[in-house]
Amino acid sequence: MERRKVDILCVQETRWKGSKARSIGAGFKLFYYGVYSKRNGVGVVLKEEFVRNVLEVKRVSDRVMSLKLEIEGVMLNVVSGYAPQVGCELEEKERFWSELDEVMESIPTGERVVIGADFNGHVGEGNTGDEEVMGKFEVKERNLEGQMVVDFAKRMDMAVVNTYFQKREEHRVTYKSGGRRTQVDYIICRRGNLKEISDCKVVVGESVARQHRMTVMVCEKKRSEIEKKTKWWKLKKEECCEEFRQKLRQALGGQVVLPDDWETTAEVIRETGRKVLGVSSGRRKEDKETWWFWWYRSLSTWGQQSRVMESVGKRIELAFVYNALSSV
Repeated sequence: MERRKVDILCVQETRWKGSKARSIGAGFKLFYYGVYSKRNGVGVVLKEEFVRNVLEVKRVSDRVMSLKLEIEGVMLNVVSGYAPQVGCELEEKERFWSELDEVMESIPTGERVVIGADFNGHVGEGNTGDEEVMGKFEVKERNLEGQMVVDFAKRMDMAVVNTYFQKREEHRVTYKSGGRRTQVDYIICRRGNLKEISDCKVVVGESVARQHRMTVMVCEKKRSEIEKKTKWWKLKKEECCEEFRQKLRQALGGQVVLPDDWETTAEVIRETGRKVLGVSSGRRKEDKETWWFWWYRSLSTWGQQSRVMESVGKRIELAFVYNALSSV
């Protein structure tokens, strides 16, 4: 994870009995749940610095668990799943999908969801009739277990991310054993969030687990919207200052004394400033970055910084406006 710069990793078949969170070294922490020490078990690994973003952990069973994180005011639910193998009883398979349905139904529709799971099924190459939930790029033909994945995606208005990115077969195969090569591990997200994902592929050459290979999804760093600011600094120029005075007098109806209703007056001043002085583009110069799943940042630090900057900015703006109004 450290070498590949992975921040969140869903793991299956951990075979660790218990319900705990433990550091696993190199700055990572594992949240896991298992009933037996010889089979099943699921978990989610986080970078240690992001553990404080965890709001809730749901350990549903040794096949399904989820974590809820808050990232810059956005709720992200990470679900790790391990579906029964093809030879398992139908009842066990239905129980798994019922548990996954319950997890999804408990998540508000406005929150983001990413499911990383070993579904032990093939959704199939091509997407005729299923264009709303999957792309065209897969390995092998669809089987019953793969149809269950597609049906789940349709029920929950989600999309199978792996299938939307055209890759060489080597970067699509998630399970490799002897001469057998197939794709059974998928990442699923809400359809509405697909545009935030820039890549999804299998990482070749990393021995994450016996026979299985790590699938990585990359999200572009979400840039926060920057408020467009009035260019009050232009009031330092005499010609701009004079034009501002004249326009403001007109907007106030030619009154010599400012009205007592300060809120209304303030809005007139702001609107006049925007028209006469213009506003900034709202763009911020910064390097483009990408993170696996999401971009993390300390909410408390960001909030403190923004409040300080807002306070300083208002003082500067008021100083300029005061000077301009002195002869209104």
